Amino acid sequence: MKSESMKEHKKQAPKSVNGAVITLSDSKYQDFLMCQKSLIFDDPRQGLEGHKDSDVSGGLIKDALSENNNLVFYSVIPDDAGLLVSTISNIIENYDVDVIITTGGTGIGPRDITIETLKPLFNKELNGFGEIFRYESYKELGTGAILSRATAGVYKNKLIIALPGSPNAVGLGLKIVMPELGHLVKHLRD
Repeated sequence: MKSESMKEHKKQAPKSVNGAVITLSDSKYQDFLMCQKSLIFDDPRQGLEGHKDSDVSGGLIKDALSENNNLVFYSVIPDDAGLLVSTISNIIENYDVDVIITTGGTGIGPRDITIETLKPLFNKELNGFGEIFRYESYKELGTGAILSRATAGVYKNKLIIALPGSPNAVGLGLKIVMPELGHLVKHLRD
């Protein structure tokens, strides 16, 4: 049961927020470059139709943000810490954004750099998001949820949410965070 103060806060929360999406993936970045290259050399009137968009997870986030919020930025970048930081800085400096959602780079492999890059940036970490994410993952996957390093935090008064790259994990993360986006942004603006 929700507390009365939380109900009141949610009533005062913005009905829509401005969001940005960053997909981190070496392979999806290569696909993205190939798609861009083919658009340059093929008939430009064709647009992206006929080109396979391999960024399923980024697409899920874009769709979720576009439903009741505003998607103001989207990019696919390789797993590169410096590029992630510069992309976030670019978004914050040049776009009216409330939330940045990343997907990918949260595993334990040598190229997975998202968590190590974001955590030092956070002024405040929202531990509850990662805890709930892992709990819900555990209910679905069992002990394999131990691999999840999803997290969220605040940087320069903007909410940053880091989701894994799998479409199922993104769906779960969106189920957790989307109902709270306005509420979280309200607290950042107060």
